[in-house]
Amino acid sequence: MFRLFRKRSSVRQEFDDRFMQLLQELKEEWEQARELEELVRDYDEQVIAKRKIAESKYFNMFKEAKERNIRLNRRF
Repeated sequence: MFRLFRKRSSVRQEFDDRFMQLLQELKEEWEQARELEELVRDYDEQVIAKRKIAESKYFNMFKEAKERNIRLNRRF
């Protein structure tokens, strides 16, 4: 019976690790989009839209991490 609880804990830890990896990837995507927007000299709506989408994805996942009480280590 106690093994069942350990298994559940390890599954949660695995999910948290995957979630943090996805959060890191989204942060990098957002930073790249932000840098691209700064490098583009002309006003390009597509570049701005891409940055806003990446920013929205990152902050939504960040909010989800806080709601799930996932520890946000300063790994990134």
